[in-house]
Amino acid sequence: MHDLLLRRHSIRRYTDEPVDAGDVKTIIEAALLAPSSKSVRPWEFVLVEKREDLERLASCKANGTRPIASCPLAVVVCADPARSDMYIEDMSITAAYMQLQATALGLGACWIQVRGRFTADGEDAEEIVREILGIPPGYVVECIVTLGHPDEERRPVDPAKLLWEKVHTERW
Repeated sequence: MHDLLLRRHSIRRYTDEPVDAGDVKTIIEAALLAPSSKSVRPWEFVLVEKREDLERLASCKANGTRPIASCPLAVVVCADPARSDMYIEDMSITAAYMQLQATALGLGACWIQVRGRFTADGEDAEEIVREILGIPPGYVVECIVTLGHPDEERRPVDPAKLLWEKVHTERW
């Protein structure tokens, strides 16, 4: 697990090679295995592979969406806030699990934040994603996790560069 954490990076460039169906199943299974507050599991996932939909999703906010347009697969992470007051945390954990599972499979992944983001014209990114994918009203769209075969090389994190000064014992 520690080696996996050292190797995981946000991958923003992908090859055109599709993600194997078995790998997709494994990644989604990892998301479904994620813990949630009181085991409510308020999350829902929309898998997107159609190039035209990926390109449309890439216009959902002002910047930081380039990986969506180039990835072969994106997973939109949503939740019903009426089901749990911890829906944001629950969605975040599932997205992190997907990214870790992708890394374990030799794939790349990147979290693209949607909730609380806007286009350059001030349009709500969540509304744009909801409209493109037909997500019901009331659901929150936390993020889009892009997935694919990396088209960039990233070195593992050097443990010597970890910010241990941010760790406090007993008191600040």
